[in-house]
Amino acid sequence: MTGAVTAPRASRGRIPEPALGVLGLALLVAVVEALPRLGLVDGRFLPPATAMLGELGHQLRLAEFWVAAGQTLGGWALGLALAVVAGVVVGVVIGGVGFLRAVTASTIEFLRPIPSVALIPLVVLVHGSRPESALVLVVYAAFWQVLVQVLYGVADVDPVVRDTARSYRFSRWTVVRAVVWPTALPYVVTGFRLAASVALILEVTAELIIGVPGLGRSIGVAQSSGAVTQTYALVIVVGLLGVAVNTSARFVERRALRWHTSVRRDL
Repeated sequence: MTGAVTAPRASRGRIPEPALGVLGLALLVAVVEALPRLGLVDGRFLPPATAMLGELGHQLRLAEFWVAAGQTLGGWALGLALAVVAGVVVGVVIGGVGFLRAVTASTIEFLRPIPSVALIPLVVLVHGSRPESALVLVVYAAFWQVLVQVLYGVADVDPVVRDTARSYRFSRWTVVRAVVWPTALPYVVTGFRLAASVALILEVTAELIIGVPGLGRSIGVAQSSGAVTQTYALVIVVGLLGVAVNTSARFVERRALRWHTSVRRDL
């Protein structure tokens, strides 16, 4: 029959995306294994993947490894929590008052692009190689990720809805809770997801450069002592932590915004 509309056929034999990701990872492992075995690279600088994984298994049996991992995750979690709370509070206060937003706009735009690593000499001068140095860097870097998103979220509130709430003489807290927060929440969660990754990067960076206790310092010690395989194994651990942090942040985003149209459309 002419003019009939046929439904598109479901693609058969299509490989699921998770399987493609596993396949890509397997290919990477195979390449890293083959390069030193075939003599294409010096095995002293790039050991085979099996040697890295074997050293990783050895590290997982050491108490010192778990202590260092706990220090890294603890510093990351504390810094991220402080940055999120401060970013949300400051963002709601500044974003809700037009005068404050106008006064602080230039200051925010001046401070936000400053790389956190540029503050390393200052924090070392004040705190030395103590965990407080890493905490300052983590909070500073993650704070801006949250603050900017919250400012965008507060600015996105429908002015008609805000004015209606005020005309009914809602208290400031009620306006924030019932009007501002639902609109700003997607932005807050986005800021949290960005800040989670940035916080982990700065925590490991501080440990590696300053010598704050954690996985970063363990990587620096292994590298300086010539333990190449151990260095790669610890780098793999940090990479896996990054994947876990990003996956967890996306899970939190989906749970917190399961009512939002953008999330429901992806489900």
